[in-house]
Amino acid sequence: MQKVGRKSQANSRPCYSTRVEAGATQRSEKSKLLAAARSVLETEAQALHTASARLDTNLILAVEVILAHPGKVVVTGLGKSGYVGRKLTATLQSTGTPSVFLHPSEAAHGDLGVCQSADPVIMISKSGATAELLNLLDPLRHLGCRMIGILGNIASPLAAAMDVVLDASVQREADPQGFTPTASSVVALALGHALAVALMEARGFSAEDFSRLHGGGQLGRNLRMYVRDVMHRGAEVAWVAPDDPLKRVVIEMSRRPLGAACVISPDFALLGLITDGDVRRALEQHDDIRTLRAAGVMTRRPVTVSPDALVHDALRLMEDRPSQISVLPVVEGERCEGLLRLHDLYRPSPDA
Repeated sequence: MQKVGRKSQANSRPCYSTRVEAGATQRSEKSKLLAAARSVLETEAQALHTASARLDTNLILAVEVILAHPGKVVVTGLGKSGYVGRKLTATLQSTGTPSVFLHPSEAAHGDLGVCQSADPVIMISKSGATAELLNLLDPLRHLGCRMIGILGNIASPLAAAMDVVLDASVQREADPQGFTPTASSVVALALGHALAVALMEARGFSAEDFSRLHGGGQLGRNLRMYVRDVMHRGAEVAWVAPDDPLKRVVIEMSRRPLGAACVISPDFALLGLITDGDVRRALEQHDDIRTLRAAGVMTRRPVTVSPDALVHDALRLMEDRPSQISVLPVVEGERCEGLLRLHDLYRPSPDA
């Protein structure tokens, strides 16, 4: 009888080389997944670039069709194109062009009543042969509606029936098999966005207009409020002089934890800014900090913002750069009025 001892049990465990091979296989599979995902972005980016290059005066004609009608725009599409249409409808509504989404299947069961005489209609279809959209053509013509197609096939039956066609064709979809609506949906939506932005330009749609339509959201808040509404001032701010020892700077920053101290002259002119990062770097570089003064640690000529700037503009100033800024001195004329933190720009407004 064979005895099962420690040696037999040990042999039942996966050996080191097997574990290494399994790990290598897993890494290989993960690399394949990452490569597939990256290929999607590259394919869609190329499709957008191609669509941009062939964009022509048809976009201007589409703008003119919509501007010529004082009422709303009707957007319709089925399946994935329907979801693109819903997003386009929301974008148009929020940028000054009244619009509604019409489900093409429900249109045949009474929802066509949302269309009024001469309402422009935007039809979205990858194939350009969607039966439900084709069935809408006669009723829409009867209403005198002019039709704009965002179509993936400009040689299709729908394309032949449109007043204006925006070419949303793609060379291939982004999935490996090339049949999942990916690049085609991205291009269709991007063309819709291009049309919406062109309409904004034509209407002179301003930031104030946008804010009026977005009163309850972060975007609207950023376009409605000013830096002076959210900044810190007076005793909330750590104010130091250029000759102050670094120890005093650290104490002031600890008492008023905004992430920075303003280095000022007696008349409150801004001489520099000391951030938490500046303090850490000083500690790393000097074994004895007792001789350090604020002037030797501060950042001279820091980026500043006016108290009259919109929160939206301050946010762009802090975020739209290679290295994000977390705190800004607020300066009016020559006088430093306080500090603005990136965190403050995302706080709910007091009346929310």
